[in-house]
Amino acid sequence: MKSGFVTILGHPNVGKSTILNGIINRKISIVTDKSQTTRNVIKGIYRGKDSQIIFIDTPGIHKPHAKLGVEMNNMAYSSAHEADVNLLVVDASKRFDESDEFLLSHLDINNAPLIIVFNKIDKARITEAEALKAIYRQKLPQSHFIDTVASERFNLEELIATVEKLLPEGPEYYPGNEITDKDEVFQIKEIIREKVLKTLRDEVPHSIAIYVNNIDWEENPLHIHASIIVEKDSQKGIVIGANGKRIKEIGLKARKSIEKLLDKHVYLELFVKVQSDWRNNDELLEAYGYKNKKR
Repeated sequence: MKSGFVTILGHPNVGKSTILNGIINRKISIVTDKSQTTRNVIKGIYRGKDSQIIFIDTPGIHKPHAKLGVEMNNMAYSSAHEADVNLLVVDASKRFDESDEFLLSHLDINNAPLIIVFNKIDKARITEAEALKAIYRQKLPQSHFIDTVASERFNLEELIATVEKLLPEGPEYYPGNEITDKDEVFQIKEIIREKVLKTLRDEVPHSIAIYVNNIDWEENPLHIHASIIVEKDSQKGIVIGANGKRIKEIGLKARKSIEKLLDKHVYLELFVKVQSDWRNNDELLEAYGYKNKKR
């Protein structure tokens, strides 16, 4: 059978997580309109007729302004270096600029076959898309090209077929029925963070982390105690909202999604905790699950 690890790379907000979710046909990785939503390496396990492909969603590569950003970039770099095939996702509606030069200069993608995925092709003018492709064809002449609209699942089957052709013969890495390597605690944290990001809109999204203090798995309903981490007292007030209205809204939305995930009733308690400059604190980055770890 064909099998292997396929890393999904690119800038923030180009559609990497949407591609992963579309391929697995389940919400494996949270999606918001905020940049740098994905902060961890997340594996989705695809099983074809004669293949098993482990797709790896990675944080968006960007110029970092804190240790958190450095760790996120390192997760992507490390995953790319270890992949059997790399997917570089490009927003087809945007012009090539210095951020793309930064990505290509820092990313080692010569170790494996490369597919450049021009996502959001429906939002690009034909002439602009062709000009963008010409640049990538010049810079990465051995790469394969494919157009997608991940939000509509357009061409994802063709993308899978292209990956299968490039993968080596290999073993079944995951013999069970699991669709991701992430446990339920990680998924609970991500659900809460997604609801925070969507509820806060453009307010303090990069300063948020989630820490699960305790889960009483024997209780019915399941009792979850979690903290929303912020960096400043002013941010704490924003998350809580007037008379606690905002945190109640976050909790309600998160609880419904967690109940769907676990298929059981949940009692969710959320608290807001201030940890000054946690994004530059190695100990806290590790505690919140943001230190780079190889697969």
